[in-house]
Amino acid sequence: MFSSWREYYILCKPRVVMLMLLTAWAGMYLGAANPIPWWLWINATLGIAFMSGSAATLNHIIDHRLDALMDRTRNRPLPTGKLSLKAAFIFSAIQGSSGFLILYFGVNHITAFLTLTAAIGYSAVYSIYLKRATSQNIVIGGLSGAMPPLLGWTAVTGQLDPEAWLLVLIIFTWTPAHFWALCLHRFNEYKKASIPMLPVTHGIPFTKFNIVLYSLLTVACSLLPYAIGMSGTFYLISVLFLNAGLMLYALKLQFAVDVHDNRIALRTFHYSLIYLTGLFIAILLDHHLLIN
Repeated sequence: MFSSWREYYILCKPRVVMLMLLTAWAGMYLGAANPIPWWLWINATLGIAFMSGSAATLNHIIDHRLDALMDRTRNRPLPTGKLSLKAAFIFSAIQGSSGFLILYFGVNHITAFLTLTAAIGYSAVYSIYLKRATSQNIVIGGLSGAMPPLLGWTAVTGQLDPEAWLLVLIIFTWTPAHFWALCLHRFNEYKKASIPMLPVTHGIPFTKFNIVLYSLLTVACSLLPYAIGMSGTFYLISVLFLNAGLMLYALKLQFAVDVHDNRIALRTFHYSLIYLTGLFIAILLDHHLLIN
């Protein structure tokens, strides 16, 4: 029984959902003019988590044949047959409908429909079409994964304010370099599966150059919260250190002598996760310091 629940848990991509929730909480606290009611915080968190888990489960269903071809994903519950497609679909439907109802009745209508749009964008538009259609799949499809700060913001304000979109922009510019680093590490697997990721379609050197460019773009966007007075000195100092690390890894990857040495790519991917987590923790702590 425990093993079965563990497989369902894996379908939700919990580490991805936790990072999404962190960015959603940042949006909530930065958007709130008054203390957030406990019931609103819980409803927003549960609703976003359930709908994100539902979209992740649908992604597992859509990609189950593709996952079986790649070492990174071949041991997931659906390729191994530990769970059936029917069970996974029912699980996704329960999560999605529960999350939407919680957001619709327990938060507000705009957050419910925005979250639904983001879930459809990831599980359907990206997973079914973009992933297999263009090397710019992660650039275009990355908007869905960048939405959680806006969802958190609208949960407490009910409005689509520019500051919330700025938080979305940071994640949107961060996503391509983050994912392309993983693609470089798993280059042979993506090539074998015939997925048109940038390294496969345009080559490794071109991808490395684009990682540098998008890292620079992320650095520029990360400074905007301080530039518009949305955050203070603590955030600025923190993000400058984080940005230094981001550019260091991007440049080390760019100038690596052995283009087929994917260890640097993996370290770059791991640091990008630390980067985004650290940035949103810093902006949350900075907001708390500004209030006090």
